[in-house]
Amino acid sequence: MNTALAPTPLAFDVEAVRREFPILRRLVHGKPLAYLDNGASAQRPRSVILAVDEYERMHHANIHRGVHTLSQEATALYEGARERVARFLNARSSREIVFVRGTTEAINLVAQSYGRPLLRPGDEVLITHLEHHANIVPWQMLCEQTGAKLVVAPMDERGEVHAEAVEALMSERTRLLAFAHISNALGTVLPVRRLIAAAKARGITTLIDGAQAVPHLEVDVQELGCDFYAFSGHKMFAPTGVGVLYGREALLERMPPWQGGGDMILTVSFAKTVYNTLPHKFEAGTPNISGVVGLGAAVDFMQSLDLEAAHRHEHALLAHATRALEGVEGLRLIGTAPDKASLVSFVVEGVHPHDLGTILDGDGIAIRTGHHCAMPVMEFFRVPATARATFAFYNTFDEIDRLAGSIARARALIA
Repeated sequence: MNTALAPTPLAFDVEAVRREFPILRRLVHGKPLAYLDNGASAQRPRSVILAVDEYERMHHANIHRGVHTLSQEATALYEGARERVARFLNARSSREIVFVRGTTEAINLVAQSYGRPLLRPGDEVLITHLEHHANIVPWQMLCEQTGAKLVVAPMDERGEVHAEAVEALMSERTRLLAFAHISNALGTVLPVRRLIAAAKARGITTLIDGAQAVPHLEVDVQELGCDFYAFSGHKMFAPTGVGVLYGREALLERMPPWQGGGDMILTVSFAKTVYNTLPHKFEAGTPNISGVVGLGAAVDFMQSLDLEAAHRHEHALLAHATRALEGVEGLRLIGTAPDKASLVSFVVEGVHPHDLGTILDGDGIAIRTGHHCAMPVMEFFRVPATARATFAFYNTFDEIDRLAGSIARARALIA
């Protein structure tokens, strides 16, 4: 089932990696596909596709509840994926790994199951200005429910969040600090370790939105010291509709279930329900079993690569894209923090981002245009939207050159 590559000891072989992704051989409008929208959803390698296909064809059944062979096989695949994710994040135990639909559901789970019983009027939840809507709206809802206050740490004109500015807003009323590991709109890498350490020293609980980080950085939750860490499978080469909430076991044990239903219970009567053990008390109902199987296969695929070389390749792509786009007349980069992931956000004078995206699609180039679920970021930079190209380890320098050339042609056509 696992056809992932063997580790690459020397230089990163991008062409060998690309052969593992069938969709990269597609033509779009008669042009070779240049897929530069990985920040929204990455493509799947053959091993993930085959793992899901084999599960659907040979092993599908509901999990945890059946004594027949298929149910036992499906349960083993599902729980095996949990074990692989726990090792991937270096969690202390698979009991700390909760499967959810994605980062958004993970954050909402923490807001309602951890935050709602804890917060009182006047308490504070601290976030930053560059957050995705999924790390803003749940906290706004929680504050409305509890009378707590949402506090927002600033960013500067480069799209950088300074640790000193966040620490200055930590007060005796701060109960929770929630922030992105990497900004989805700008690519900024936040000072995660320092902020977690500062929060821990003050007794503040931390939640990290790792949706953009897990595909591009090594994440060790024990080394980070965070209380919660959330990410989505579809950004790390797995299927959509599946994600992970890591939570420290001591916290998860104290938290009540977020949803009620099957599988999150031990016994039910009309008088009382006894909840299941971790992590099952947070996984009510039939889960996305095939998605979890695919997530486990994606973890295997990533660990089969020389990830250090893959990350170096992505940094080289970012440097090449920055130079190439800075050479395009009328183009302005949005977000120029010194520590960035492989993402470039930009606007082009005289060309609306949506028009630019349509023209690039005609050249077979897929990028993202819009506010990227980060409207406060757009308001800060006084733009309605940006164009965003996000790179994975299977992208090439030639694709970036095609991007820059196509943008220049679009400006000549419209401006």
